[in-house]
Amino acid sequence: MRNPSILSATPSSSSAKTPSAPLQAKTRVPSRGGVVLFDACQIGVVLRAVLFVEVVVAVTTLFLAPTLSEWLLLAATVTGGALPGTLLWLLVACALKKLLARLPLQVQYGTGAVLGAVAGLYGCALLRLTGVVGGAPWVASALAGALFAGLMMAALVLRARGQTPAATTARLEELQSRIRPHFLFNTLNSAIALVREEPAKAEAMLEDLSELFRQALADPGESVTLADEIALAQRYLAIEQVRFGERLRIRWDIDPEANAARLPPLLLQPLVENAVKHGVEPSPEGAKLRIRTERRGSMVLIEVLNSLPPLRWADQPLPRGHGIALDNVRDRLRLLHDMQAQFSAGMDQKSYRVRIAIPAET
Repeated sequence: MRNPSILSATPSSSSAKTPSAPLQAKTRVPSRGGVVLFDACQIGVVLRAVLFVEVVVAVTTLFLAPTLSEWLLLAATVTGGALPGTLLWLLVACALKKLLARLPLQVQYGTGAVLGAVAGLYGCALLRLTGVVGGAPWVASALAGALFAGLMMAALVLRARGQTPAATTARLEELQSRIRPHFLFNTLNSAIALVREEPAKAEAMLEDLSELFRQALADPGESVTLADEIALAQRYLAIEQVRFGERLRIRWDIDPEANAARLPPLLLQPLVENAVKHGVEPSPEGAKLRIRTERRGSMVLIEVLNSLPPLRWADQPLPRGHGIALDNVRDRLRLLHDMQAQFSAGMDQKSYRVRIAIPAET
């Protein structure tokens, strides 16, 4: 039977016991149809596309305008057609994302290029209808739109391919962190000590350790739910609770509406492990640890807060281990959610706070 002091506010049973449900990668490059080749729905993609078009327009018009005033006028004129065409391509590509995911790769490439040509013709038509240009360059506009679409798709595919080794490296680092020899040694020693006096607690402890290894060795895909990550962190803290006893004081503030948000796998547990390592271990009195989740509109907030030993927050720097793990988390969040993810970490009075904001699952 589990130690009742482990959780002061336990998440709902559905969130704590839900098994990992791997989600197929949204932008992973597949060998056949079934996954969308490019995802134009992300805010970061939209901003980069608009910026790229504006840079191309600005550089191209420099060849045609001899003076600064003429260049500004010409750039504004071309932008009046290029920008609406770009936004049209992004909007249609986003709306057709699920449909495109069912198509083979070659068809997805072709569809993106055709949409780019249509968007180029749309921009040219706007300039023609408003009387900005007299003779409309239809062919050139269609080819320019198709070329832009091809460059955008290539950039998104390269980003998806670059995500695979980065995620693999991060996963191996977390695996090495999780099965640290001294953590395994302490866990087994604690279980051995409990076998005779409290066999049920020893059994539960070994079950938690087994689940940690199972998750570390599994291949859950690009993302998992926040509920899955919370359940895994609970198992880790259940083991540490046996080790530290009353020195580890845990508080859970879990919002069930936030449980469906997607996170990179094996992301929350290293943050909790850092909190134990830098908050509880160095302090004879122990420390308080708080894990909080909350849904605010279209975003989900995740906070891991741990108190620190008095000398640690007063005038001593944090160990380097904090920075390595936090950089890992920051990079993996950026790969999954791009510019929609927010990450911050630092001192908050006598505590250390890690705060994450990610899009809520709709």
